Amino acid sequence: MFTKIKHYQQKIAGLSEQVRDVRMLGLGLFLVIVLLISWSGVKIIDTNYELQKQISELRQQNEVKRLANENLKLQNQYLETNQYLDVAARQNFGLAAPGETVLSVPKEVALSYTIDLPNTEQAETATVKKKQPAYQRNFQDWMDFFLHRKNDEQ
Repeated sequence: MFTKIKHYQQKIAGLSEQVRDVRMLGLGLFLVIVLLISWSGVKIIDTNYELQKQISELRQQNEVKRLANENLKLQNQYLETNQYLDVAARQNFGLAAPGETVLSVPKEVALSYTIDLPNTEQAETATVKKKQPAYQRNFQDWMDFFLHRKNDEQ
């Protein structure tokens, strides 16, 4: 047992001499410097990546604003045309071109001769509902009831 202890003591003494050696201290210092430089490089790469993302987002926003401005320019050009002035005069002032006759019909009279078109969305849901099995229709009816949805089929 004492031989094992002596053996370990000798190993520890050898290691402590190696640690005190100038070459080992230089190697340790070199490793610390390499680690610091590597860490700094990784941080710089990460910072550059984040900045590139911001630049890309700002360029996209800039392009969207440029397109919006171009759209507004085109709209302004249209508003300055004779075609728009003609349409605006007809709609807002009831004016007509020479040789045309303007008929003014009150809104109530015009609406009295219209018919209500069926809502295609409701018709589609009704057809889909008819194709569903009975248990799915039952479940859907209960969900409509609990969620206070109107059921206009009936």
